[in-house]
Amino acid sequence: MVTFMIAKSPQLDMDCIMPAAGLSSRMGEWKLMLPFNNQTILEASVINALKFCSRVILIAGYRADDLIEKMSAYPNVKIVVNKDYEQGMLSSIQLGIAQVQSDYFFVAHADMPCISADIYSQLWQARGVGSIFPGDEECSGHPVLIDSALKQVIANDIESKTMKAILKKHPMTYLQLPNNEIHFDIDTPEAYAKLCESV
Repeated sequence: MVTFMIAKSPQLDMDCIMPAAGLSSRMGEWKLMLPFNNQTILEASVINALKFCSRVILIAGYRADDLIEKMSAYPNVKIVVNKDYEQGMLSSIQLGIAQVQSDYFFVAHADMPCISADIYSQLWQARGVGSIFPGDEECSGHPVLIDSALKQVIANDIESKTMKAILKKHPMTYLQLPNNEIHFDIDTPEAYAKLCESV
């Protein structure tokens, strides 16, 4: 078995929750394992996060055993299985929060393989109270940097339907970064074709 060691810059004690439990229903096949740039979409997303973060907390659900096998070569990836993944992404994030150890943490999407370490860094530099989004109020983008003071608030919320709904109850900052990749998730065959054309 090959073990991948990811160079991180800077060396930070920083967790990144990455939900990867969905069915990929809009794609028509399991998008996370589609090839991209000599790896998979999932691997690219994880590797990008690990270039800045010390650990990725990956939430599996659909085809969890396959995901666990694929990611076993990454020592800085903690896999948590959400048996109730069909309840939606918020349930995965809430499960992952129980594993967070850092003072701030990111939430990133497993189907956004083009987000660079520089974007993580810019969010980190803007850290403060509440949550930091890379985009604007209309198109907030990902990843999101969250103050760990909100951990229990998020974990204990049983009324909100989405993560965004929870975060809106607390201070939010938008960096208005011009990077297209903060909005580029691979949900459809058309998006995947565009991704492959970019290599």
